Amino acid sequence: MNILVLNAGSSSYKCCLYTLEGELPEHPPIPTWEAHLDWHSQNDAVLVVETSQGHEFKEVLSSISKTDALLHLLQTLWQGSTPVIQSLEEIDIVGHRVVHGGQAYQSSVVVTEKVKAAISNLIPLAPAHNPANLEGIELMEKLLDHKPQVAVFDTAFHSHMPTVAATYPGPYEWFEKGIRRYGFHGISHQYCAQRATQILNQSCSDLIICHLGNGASLTAVKQGQSINTTMGFTPLDGLMMGTRSGAIDPGILIHLMRQGYSADQLDHLLNQESGLKGISGVSHDLREVENAIAQGNQQAQLAWDIYLHRLKSCLGEMLMSLGGLDVLVFTAGIGEHSASVRAETCAALAFLGLKLDEAKNENSPVDQDIAAADSRVRVLVIKTQEDWAIAQACCCDCF
Repeated sequence: MNILVLNAGSSSYKCCLYTLEGELPEHPPIPTWEAHLDWHSQNDAVLVVETSQGHEFKEVLSSISKTDALLHLLQTLWQGSTPVIQSLEEIDIVGHRVVHGGQAYQSSVVVTEKVKAAISNLIPLAPAHNPANLEGIELMEKLLDHKPQVAVFDTAFHSHMPTVAATYPGPYEWFEKGIRRYGFHGISHQYCAQRATQILNQSCSDLIICHLGNGASLTAVKQGQSINTTMGFTPLDGLMMGTRSGAIDPGILIHLMRQGYSADQLDHLLNQESGLKGISGVSHDLREVENAIAQGNQQAQLAWDIYLHRLKSCLGEMLMSLGGLDVLVFTAGIGEHSASVRAETCAALAFLGLKLDEAKNENSPVDQDIAAADSRVRVLVIKTQEDWAIAQACCCDCF
């Protein structure tokens, strides 16, 4: 079976092809083919393609729409110097990461016109993601109009969160109208919770999973279930992120509206011009912020300090929800690659008896426990495998 996975992010598009025979493997297999589109500006992208045979090439795409760029990406499957299939007809099923499923979708579903309409209706709640998700679905319909497609929702893992955690303290009518905490990055959080059990070879009752990338969220997981998370009604809530503000005093928005700001202007400010980028004035990329700090940039230093301050504050919230902590997990771009963020975060949790093995932390760990042997809390760095989780959903949840 050939499963094509399309994973659309706010600034990237990741695709991969899994070729499976027989039963699903216990551990994530290496994709037969992978491709990444990273957008450097509105009409310019960098395409990187890799195959399981070790072939790789890189290409800069200029003055191209997202739809055309995605089509060009998919054509590398059967065209070019290292084709992996003869045509798209060899693809059996397509799985899509869809960020917002609202209240209607609490598990993976086969895409229908009704599902597409629901994804479209939820665009206002995930304006940076749901349009890209829908765009990929519609493009694949044109290319493979008779092959099934599956939507795997980022909100699904959090859909059974306790009502006390999901309800905002506004008028109760909000909750009745669907204004509630949905949570996001659920595919990643669920995968990491399951992978933690495999790595430690034991069940884990109380986990905090830190998905730290350009978008970032924490989730408190008790006995395999999400019980609290930092993102909310939209992916804007919670932690300070690359370009998003995270949680702020809502009175700030009222103040700015009275000064004449429109809803669209506020949307742009909070989603595109805040976070690390907004405070540092340098970049949304933590690596570039760190480079600026090394050159004595005080705004960049402030951005770093606020990032860690907000992360530690939100960790405290998750910890109180659980009432204890067995495992702390770091994942996604910053979580997997920033030893300094991991070290600073773990130092703040030393009162729990958490001890970090500094050598392991600095040695680019992957799917590894980096806690000291006598630590009371295990600390895992897990390479999140959202694509594999989506492929599994295509096989297990729908067929």
